[in-house]
Amino acid sequence: MAGKSWKTIVQEKQAERARLLDEVVAIGKAGTGAEDGGLKDEDIVHSSATEIVQNIQACTPGWTAESVVRAFALRAAEAQEKINCVTEVMFAQALEEARMLDAEFAETKKVKGPLHGLPISLKDCYKVKGFDATIGFTQWVGKPSDVDAEIVNHIRAAGGIPFVKTNVPQTMLSFECANPLWGRTLNPYSPNHTCGGSSGGEAALAACDGAALGFGSDIGGSLRIPAGFSGVYSLKPSQHRVARSGSVGCVPGFEALLAVNGPIGRSVPDIELASRVIFGKSDLLNEPLPPVPYRDVTLPPKLKFGYYKTDPLIKVSPACQRAVQETVDALRKQGHECVEFVLPNNFEAARIFVALTSADGYKTLTSHIGPDPQDRTLFLVTLGSKLPGFVRSLACWLARTLKGDYNWSTLFSNSHARTVGEFWAETKAKNEYIKFFHENVWEKHGFDGIVCPVNALPSVPHGGSALLSPLAFSTSLYNVVDHPIGIVPVTRVDKTKDAITEAWTDPATGGPIGSPIIHATMYEGAKPAYDPVAMNGIPLGVQIVGKPWEDEKVVEMMKVVDSALGKRGFGPGAWTGRA
Repeated sequence: MAGKSWKTIVQEKQAERARLLDEVVAIGKAGTGAEDGGLKDEDIVHSSATEIVQNIQACTPGWTAESVVRAFALRAAEAQEKINCVTEVMFAQALEEARMLDAEFAETKKVKGPLHGLPISLKDCYKVKGFDATIGFTQWVGKPSDVDAEIVNHIRAAGGIPFVKTNVPQTMLSFECANPLWGRTLNPYSPNHTCGGSSGGEAALAACDGAALGFGSDIGGSLRIPAGFSGVYSLKPSQHRVARSGSVGCVPGFEALLAVNGPIGRSVPDIELASRVIFGKSDLLNEPLPPVPYRDVTLPPKLKFGYYKTDPLIKVSPACQRAVQETVDALRKQGHECVEFVLPNNFEAARIFVALTSADGYKTLTSHIGPDPQDRTLFLVTLGSKLPGFVRSLACWLARTLKGDYNWSTLFSNSHARTVGEFWAETKAKNEYIKFFHENVWEKHGFDGIVCPVNALPSVPHGGSALLSPLAFSTSLYNVVDHPIGIVPVTRVDKTKDAITEAWTDPATGGPIGSPIIHATMYEGAKPAYDPVAMNGIPLGVQIVGKPWEDEKVVEMMKVVDSALGKRGFGPGAWTGRA
């Protein structure tokens, strides 16, 4: 792409995507109708991944890998038109793979594997041979991958069919989903709010029934925040359970906090299905993982859950507190014990996350932006490391003196480049906090799992994270301590139920305000980020947290929570094209 302006590259790349999507619509519509035995596309996309494989295996009339790929490709094209979630379009290759699977199945009457015939969406960071992995950088356009990511190999070996890649935020260190190359992805339930990030395109597409199953990654909440904002299910595994090789990132070699790959789906059984395929499998030459496949576990009939509705650092909104309370109430009705507790010094986990991720002043992270304009969501994230030391110190002094905000001041002061010795000290601090957290949560209380908010807000208006990036500390805490976590959708914002009340405002009943500066941006002024009227209908989820290496127990606890909550308008068929 030498010699072309970034704007020209954007225009050409988006035009190519539009052309390929037009082909999807033309070919997809030409392949539906009588030959499918009267089966409607809606019947297909409103089925879970597990149900799709069962129908293909049972030779149910009309259910073939090709008909399934066509149906989901058409729905993905529809979702793209409404919320802009797709990047690379791989439909032609997917259709060919589907036909090969159908031919093989017609001959053997055996499915290739547990993902047989499923159209799979992939976060843009995964390499797929023959396609770009730009993650939103124009400098990375026109450099197709020459290999598949290891997780893609596992998907194909199980019969899955990658057919689209999905959008991410610039640098993937943001919980929104916009970049200069592909544009902004919208929340499926509110065009004025973000779908979350960095696996935002994945969650948004899944919410629109645009993929049978998807895969993203998470280093600070990137699987969980978009799943929570978009009303779908996800699993952030423990480190070293899922292969990472072949996934591109902005800071290769940074391993103080490891990004982990995991599934996004529309039901807990689909999350389990995906996890059984990808756990404990790796290329021993490039990335040896502990050979620990998915293990079946049996839960006791009565579980002990810890829960918190807010935390000392950032006050959680009424809507997100209600999601936790409704989950706790549902679990108690099923006979489970739920004990409220206070997070122990989660401020230190936030400080460590900032210190480690900013260790080179974000120079490597932002070096790939090149001629592209920097997205506004990176403003606060990168500001501290850009300022001269005395200016940063002055800003922190003002925050402490004028606003009384020790939390904001300390976190902002920790965003700067470090020496090797200082980096090692922060890595040691992380290890010490892991031990501290285990002793003061798991050993002290004896919980089976934890129920807690995904984020302090149901979502943010587009660009809102420019000043509210610290909201990601609700999820990054569990990256610091390396815990497996599942996301379960619970309910939706209700403009009446979730209004700010005196009880919520009172610290004695609603919790402390945490950082005054962050609190003011969230809840005060003419245009606060939290507006339950504007957010009405946006999904609300919860995190289900387990101990390290108890990923399978987390999946089983997700089933318990999902069953306890009952039918509530989530899963396949929930989206009605609202955005």
